[in-house]
Amino acid sequence: MSSTRTTGTTDAAENGVGWWVKNSRALLSLAFPLILTNFAYVALTTVDIVMLGRLGAVEIAAAGLAIALFNQLRTTGTGLVTGVSNLVAEARVREDRERIGALLFAGFFWATVCGVVFCAVLLLIGPLLILLGQDPKVVDKAGDFLTVLAPGMLPCLWFQNLRHFTTGLKRPGPLLAITLASVGVTIGLNYVLIYGKFGLPEFGFVGVAIATVTVFLLSFLAFVAVILRDRVLRPYLVAPDARRWNGDAVRSVWRLGLPISGTYASEAGFFSVLTLIIGSLGVNALAAQTVLNQIVYIVFMISAGLSHAASIHISEADGVNDYAAARRTGLLGTAWGVIATLVIAVLYLAIPNPIVSLFISAEHADNADIVALTVTGLLIAALMQVFDATQNIGNGILRGIGDTAGPFRISLVGYWLIGLPAGYLLGVSADFGVEGVWIGQTIGLAATATILLVAFLRRVDRLHRAASGAPVTEPESP
Repeated sequence: MSSTRTTGTTDAAENGVGWWVKNSRALLSLAFPLILTNFAYVALTTVDIVMLGRLGAVEIAAAGLAIALFNQLRTTGTGLVTGVSNLVAEARVREDRERIGALLFAGFFWATVCGVVFCAVLLLIGPLLILLGQDPKVVDKAGDFLTVLAPGMLPCLWFQNLRHFTTGLKRPGPLLAITLASVGVTIGLNYVLIYGKFGLPEFGFVGVAIATVTVFLLSFLAFVAVILRDRVLRPYLVAPDARRWNGDAVRSVWRLGLPISGTYASEAGFFSVLTLIIGSLGVNALAAQTVLNQIVYIVFMISAGLSHAASIHISEADGVNDYAAARRTGLLGTAWGVIATLVIAVLYLAIPNPIVSLFISAEHADNADIVALTVTGLLIAALMQVFDATQNIGNGILRGIGDTAGPFRISLVGYWLIGLPAGYLLGVSADFGVEGVWIGQTIGLAATATILLVAFLRRVDRLHRAASGAPVTEPESP
């Protein structure tokens, strides 16, 4: 029997319902703990936004601006160390323990470099925000917030490096427990520091920043402690290679992480610039954007988990040149992302006011306009988040087949050449206000998602054709 006929019969069977059910289970079993961890992590900023929503429009607008800028740089730094998980996974398969320790050190090196540089940027960005048309009163309060928050960039990125290190070793378990504990600590610290309980002074607005930095540091230290107690992970952390400079490992993390970081920065920058445009439309518009961003960000964590899980499965298929399976996995991950966001879209359309009231108090008369704007934004987000999930998963599945530069180039087109002009033209030039900016944002995400999916299908089909012509990929049957 020829190998071609055997492969064809196998492919025909695997293309059936059985394949989709089996691989949906495998995909979701990996994605689910990642999604839960993402939910727990985003709960940290959600708690901040909810508690700030009780303080007033200026406070939530200023904190929203500060958090948006912090997250822009945090996301960029996280992208640079994201490749650690892929590199560690490769070294694990080869049983190269020294390489794993060297990659851990390299990740800490780049996390520290990014942390120091980004901290300085956040502390010095105030005058630029004034030039960009932000309300001086909002910028002044945002500056107070960032003065406290900026140093938290270091433990935050150190934590992210450990996260990708443990994920690469397929032992992400401690992440969920630590992040869930962090949520409880954040709630307690926010309450104590904002309102001055247990004999502490009443820090008010800045108390949220103090609590956030404290939680970043405690989370990192707790992660280190858990790793030191784990019999599998501990040897890597205490190994000499984890404390020794290795130029090849440092360069490897840089080469793989730079385009990922560029893609993350492009996406986060797109949202940050739109936030600045919205900030020029008034305090209420910026406050509404802060609340809407947080709601959408929570849902985004579902696609982030699916994206990472699909990327890992596709990388495994890529490693054995099974590009038919890689193609199906990419479509499977995308389908689950669309299904999940459509289910949540029903909630947005059915109960928008109760959802918004969870984040900002409707009892204050000053908040009425903010609530109304956010409810309108939530209706737009019902469609926007479907495209947001699709483009996020598109990034992951392309990364799974080894393409990290493509998503960066595509992001420049979709976000900056389509989405940003559309948002500005509709929101400012056409005077549709914040709703116009949100519609333009949706257009940019839809364009990016479409281009990413087309790029994935073309690349995986090209790789499949190339692999089919290589004898080593389909050896003759005995």
